[in-house]
This record gives sequence, structure tokens and C-alpha cells, in this order.
Amino acid sequence: MPSMRAVLETRQKAAAAEVKHLEAELERVRAALADAEEVHRRRVIGLEQYLEALAETDAPAVVAGEVLQKRPVGPRRAVPHRQNATEVKELSPDYQALMAAAADAGGDGLGARRAAVVLGWDSASASRIEGARARLKRLVERGWLVEEKPGRFTLPLPEQDAAAAGRPGGGS
Repeated sequence: MPSMRAVLETRQKAAAAEVKHLEAELERVRAALADAEEVHRRRVIGLEQYLEALAETDAPAVVAGEVLQKRPVGPRRAVPHRQNATEVKELSPDYQALMAAAADAGGDGLGARRAAVVLGWDSASASRIEGARARLKRLVERGWLVEEKPGRFTLPLPEQDAAAAGRPGGGS
């Protein structure tokens, strides 16, 4: 009959082996999740770019033999250029939320992690943070925000806003 010590040591070794096995499995799952998040992020960005290009060309597109209407079904993703829009209300709800958060952030500016939270996304997910950063950069490209400090997005100053909107003298 084995001693109590031998039984306990055997159980401890079996538990340690199970921990190592599960840690290896966890690392494999984490790597697979990171890969899947990256693929998802690229596909989301690709779809947004496609929808923006479609909206900008203002022409119907053919996808798998079907003709799409000029506006895609669902929420509008295209961000109009600042000089072509008069109010933030013309942006989609997500972009309106980002503009409000940038206004609340003031001179400190809005960061991508906070933007992900504003959008209701997981701010611990690198792909979600990059998706939020891409949306903020899109607002910069279209003249709605400025990025004077890397990674910090703010509302343009009134004179910058007037110049970007093509309104000399700052009038509306």
C-alpha cells in the first residue's frame, strides 16, 4: 500500500501537469483570438472604405451580379467633408458621439482608447482601439477634428474650422 505522501505527491504532479496543459491551450487560444481580431479589424476597415468610396462616387455598384442602390442598406458610414456639411448632425450617430467626446475632452484631446469606450467597444481589445483610431483619423481627414499631438484628437480652433470649411473671415 503506497504511503499517504506518495499519493499526495502523485496528485500534486498530476495537477501541475494539468495546469501546464491548460496554460499551453490558453496561449494557443489567445493567439488564435488575436489573429481572428486582426482579420476582423481589416475586414471592418475594408468594408467601411468600400462604403465610403461607393458613397463618394454616388454610383450604383455591382456585387455578385446584384446592383446595389446608391445608398447602402443600414447606417450610413461615409463621413462628409467638413466643407460639404453644415452641422455635426449630418454625421452618423457613432461619429456624432466621437465629436461630442472630443468636445468634452477639450484641449487634452480624445484618445483612441477613450473613443473605443464612447463607441461602446471593448477598450482592452487592440483591434477595437485601432478601429476607433481609424474613425478618428477619418474625421481628421475630412476636417472635423485635428491631431496636433500624436494620438490626441481635438476640435479645430475657430480659425482652423473656417479655413477648412472654406469660409473666409470665419463667417458661417
